[in-house]
Amino acid sequence: MLLVHKIRLYPNKHQLDFFKKSAGVARFSYNWALAEWQKQYAAGNKPTEAKLRVELNAIKKEEFPWMLEVSKNVPQQAIKNLGVAFKNFFRKVKNGENPGYPNFKKKGKSKDSFKPDGGSSKDTNALIIKDKKVTIPRLGDVRLAEELRFNGKITGSTISRTADKWFIAVTVDTNHIPHVRENQAVCGVDVGISCLAALDNGKFYQPAKALKVYEEKLKRLARQLSRKQKGSSNRRKSATEIARLYYKISCLRSDVTHKATTDIILNNVFVATEDLNIKGMLKNHKVAKAISDASLYEFQRQLEYKASLYGTTIHKVDRWFPSTKLCMNCGTIHDMPLNKRLFKCACNDLEIDRDTHAAQNILRQALSEVTPLEIEALAC
Repeated sequence: MLLVHKIRLYPNKHQLDFFKKSAGVARFSYNWALAEWQKQYAAGNKPTEAKLRVELNAIKKEEFPWMLEVSKNVPQQAIKNLGVAFKNFFRKVKNGENPGYPNFKKKGKSKDSFKPDGGSSKDTNALIIKDKKVTIPRLGDVRLAEELRFNGKITGSTISRTADKWFIAVTVDTNHIPHVRENQAVCGVDVGISCLAALDNGKFYQPAKALKVYEEKLKRLARQLSRKQKGSSNRRKSATEIARLYYKISCLRSDVTHKATTDIILNNVFVATEDLNIKGMLKNHKVAKAISDASLYEFQRQLEYKASLYGTTIHKVDRWFPSTKLCMNCGTIHDMPLNKRLFKCACNDLEIDRDTHAAQNILRQALSEVTPLEIEALAC
């Protein structure tokens, strides 16, 4: 299986300049290839990324000699990325969708990133990682924040910048899974805004609410940025400070989400969730910011990919199933506005937290819908 480990880099000044040059070469190569693609297509030809890579190799020594200062793989991989973008574009058009046409990348707007290697162990410019160092073609050893987590063949890497920090995302073909299952239980999960996830056993995972915590500081920094002169060093410093704060917010969200999803997957062999339409929920502008801050889509995505890694069965009940309103004892439907946090029913004097009750309903409904294949998986 292919797993990705993203590690922070600690480049020195010379290495930092090399990263910036490489990102610039990748951006220029992508834009050059996109312009050539449009030009050749308008002339009635059928351009491909392979032909464009050959064309760039033939002219770069004379027309773009500064490209030779970085690894040969940087412009090549950038054009391959364009090929993937067009492949996705044509696939979506064929499926009847209305996708956006590949756009040119603008300096300062698009993300600075590049691929330093060809992703082949036979390549003389292949990436080498040992201990807390990575050997990058045409540059040498760069310090890493930690060692590579997975054992296996390195199939590719991408170096990118977030705020003023640089990271390398290493793709490894491995069978090594660093965690073992700690329990064989089953659970129902109800996700929400006030509580990121509630389990049927009464356990809660609270959201980071990072944007809410730093919202006032972001507003203050944005006002300071608006007063800076465009193109000045002070404006650049102010923009970097905002980027750092956004990065901190994303790290807080990611930390909470990863810990919650890993705990759920490693402690349960069967997880029942709702098939929520997050994109549709975001159209409600009263709760859109809270939903985005809770990162509900990312929570679902992590549950699914970690379940496939560790052999957990994920079962999604229908999004229209009234998990919050339905009494689990008598089946009565109750009116449950968002401000009502306790579910109460006259049957057996039931009084329970609304999220825990919803998780129990989700688990019960999921178990009633379990297929023979899922029953076999649970028996294992």
